[in-house]
Amino acid sequence: MNQTILLTSFNVWRSHQPSNSSDDLLELVAGIAPSGICPQSLTFLRKLPVDFQLAPELAIATVTQMQPDIIICCGMAESRSRLSIESRARNGERTLYTPVDLDRLVSRLCDTDISHDAGNFVCEALYYALLRHLSRQGFLTKCIFVHVPRLTPENTNCIMADFLTIIQTLSRWGIRSTRRAIVSRELSSLPLGFR
Repeated sequence: MNQTILLTSFNVWRSHQPSNSSDDLLELVAGIAPSGICPQSLTFLRKLPVDFQLAPELAIATVTQMQPDIIICCGMAESRSRLSIESRARNGERTLYTPVDLDRLVSRLCDTDISHDAGNFVCEALYYALLRHLSRQGFLTKCIFVHVPRLTPENTNCIMADFLTIIQTLSRWGIRSTRRAIVSRELSSLPLGFR
């Protein structure tokens, strides 16, 4: 049972940036996905505009249309040296947390940290909007936000390996959740004496 996975990235927003590392990473993933190394069903929503209103609108429209099992949003963090998975997103006084067990997720990764500061910019606005949308719609979709440092010849292989492990791990967890939900539904349809 393949999980449908939505991967998002941003476009550049500063003149000194030749590219956005979040999109560079997704380009690498897209390049190997057909090879079978990443067998999950991946959908790419690349180069979202760095705009507080448009980025969430485009992402939510895509989520509503495809109803993915997993969403992995990616953004660039020039000042960081490792992948960072954001634990939460804030909007003023309101804070939403990812339901994904991040400690367990990063425990086997070599170049990834958990961050509790999504940056108070469009990345955080997108993450907050998606977490709120999923919660309001009652979707069981797993959603995380990954900040990607600048990719260099020195760090690309390890970052790519960690990112592929993140995709594969979330997919495995999603399959287990789906199976539990199906079994639970099947059991609830049995007469009381057979449960």
